[in-house]
Amino acid sequence: MAWQRILGHDALVEGFRRAVHRGRLAHAYLFTGPAGVGKRLFALELTKSLLCEKSPEGSLQACDQCPACVQVEAGTHPDFFTAVRPPEALEFPIDLMRQLCAGFALKSARGRGKVVLIDDADDLNQEAANCFLKTLEEPPPRSVLILIGSTPDRQLQTIVSRCQVIRFAPLPNELVGELLQAQGIEDSALRARLVRLSAGSLGLAKELADPALWGFRRDLLAGLTKTPIASVDLSRQWMDFVEDAGKESAAQRRRAQLVLRLLIDFLDDALTVAMNGTPRRTETDEQAGLETLARRAGPDRLLEALERCLEADRQIDRRVQLVLILEGLLDTLGQSL
Repeated sequence: MAWQRILGHDALVEGFRRAVHRGRLAHAYLFTGPAGVGKRLFALELTKSLLCEKSPEGSLQACDQCPACVQVEAGTHPDFFTAVRPPEALEFPIDLMRQLCAGFALKSARGRGKVVLIDDADDLNQEAANCFLKTLEEPPPRSVLILIGSTPDRQLQTIVSRCQVIRFAPLPNELVGELLQAQGIEDSALRARLVRLSAGSLGLAKELADPALWGFRRDLLAGLTKTPIASVDLSRQWMDFVEDAGKESAAQRRRAQLVLRLLIDFLDDALTVAMNGTPRRTETDEQAGLETLARRAGPDRLLEALERCLEADRQIDRRVQLVLILEGLLDTLGQSL
């Protein structure tokens, strides 16, 4: 597959090709951009190309067949080091960073150089970042360090200043639609809705394609457009729904955030209608409920509800107890709407 599987980032691929051909590859990169647009896949392909044992010097084309390519794909290459924040940790653990830096400092096992990939770089705290800083300043020969985050603003300046920042843009809507169809989503109306909601993130579009998510969204919006809103019952139903994602709290938090994403889009359309605009995302069969909510709440209370939803999303990121977040959110919405 090689670089053919990297879609929507042709200019970045070409930029790296030129850098390798000219011998100008940087020692450290910070990949930034929305989640789900292919940053990690790009980093893996770059790693494979750099460590490939059949790739000629100055080339950035992996053979996909040599032991090095196979090991990179499997995550077992001795010169490829990866680290991610554990799902239940609030920040990147310092012990994990120390272990990573110690292993990376050793001599290359296969002689093609070394690559380190740090996912969740947004979650590096001061201690972990300072530990990594020495490796970033004095990397082993022929090594490349790749950090993946959302924006340079969420990184320590000492880290950003030592990296070349590579910005990944959202994928074009047409490409997201084509990829969804290639992955078995044949319903054109659903694809169009997923494309609108995903904002150029294929990863988010795939998550939003879950039929159970849309079933719960329907029930939640039906409850929110009734008078009065049964906030206690709705919060219990929402909690039951997120617990169905499994026992891992990370999966439950993600499902809660996906529901929030759909709710925010609906409330944003309601605010648009309340201000005499045309909704962009809500389907025709939901128009009556949308207009009812817009008339009942009005722009000010809808804006308050949207701000409360965004605060709930931030609380989920901070690992506040889910049941408290959802109860508090639905209680506020019950009063606002």
